[in-house]
Amino acid sequence: MNGSKDYFVHDNALCESSNIGSGSRIWAFAHVLPEARIGEDCNICDHVFIENDVIIGSRVTLKCGVQVWDGITLEDDVFVGPNVTFTNDLFPRSKVYPTEFTRTTIKKGASLGANSTILPGIIIGSSAMVGAGAVVTKSVPPNAIVVGNPAKIIGYVDAKPSNGSVVEGPSKIGKSEVHPCGVTLHRMLEAIDIRGSLSVGEFEQDIPFAVKRYFLVSNVPTAETRGEHAHRECHQFLIAVKGTVHVVADNGSNRQEFVLDSHTLGLFLPAMTWGIQYKYSSDAVLLVFASEHYSAEDYIRDYDQFLIEKKIQAD
Repeated sequence: MNGSKDYFVHDNALCESSNIGSGSRIWAFAHVLPEARIGEDCNICDHVFIENDVIIGSRVTLKCGVQVWDGITLEDDVFVGPNVTFTNDLFPRSKVYPTEFTRTTIKKGASLGANSTILPGIIIGSSAMVGAGAVVTKSVPPNAIVVGNPAKIIGYVDAKPSNGSVVEGPSKIGKSEVHPCGVTLHRMLEAIDIRGSLSVGEFEQDIPFAVKRYFLVSNVPTAETRGEHAHRECHQFLIAVKGTVHVVADNGSNRQEFVLDSHTLGLFLPAMTWGIQYKYSSDAVLLVFASEHYSAEDYIRDYDQFLIEKKIQAD
């Protein structure tokens, strides 16, 4: 941000703010109020209105017909498609104003599709994508792709499908085939006869660590997403003992999606892997083995912090 005049304002635009970064362009019939702050190299297209309590980062694109109201923050590299609708008051009344408008933040690199509607007080995570016409009523995780009304997660940006290769048990971690995101997919031993089927795995062999804790996840509404965190020390091993669960694993460099749809498949998530579980079938039961007892300090719940710690780990 700076007060220089090294930016472009069209003759038919009204820009009352001097807090405009160099290289930014404000096109015809746009109106920017005095207290708004706009970063460098932004593109503010025709018929855009920007209120006072607005912070816009650098390299942001606002396409035609967008109004950015008080309480909105758009971080660097955000794309806002034509006619996106922001809101800042859950219970608006004529001539009745809240003491402070609810803050809405669109994190760096996120994209909002044409005609989408963003309710107040939510966060759209970094690099997330909101589909055209979506109505976003809840915060969106980093890298998530959401569509519909209300918006639901249908996938994750750059999450490549797994190639289906598995490690046949018993297997030790040192000999396992590792996917690009750093996880391994294991095929558990199974015995089937007229009496039914039995699937078995041995701790510290098929499940490549000593288990100190387990938990079961069930009755998850299909619209909900679980996980969305990493562990600093704890390893995890996931088995869908019933139904289907999609798992996204991210090691900070590669992101892959795995479908757990059999009690004979196990997915090993080593420590410092960002894990997401979503698209639960209505009957899904997910069993998770953990290498450590529960510790709140072991969790990394912010994706940006996860990337920072991964970089430190790599250095």
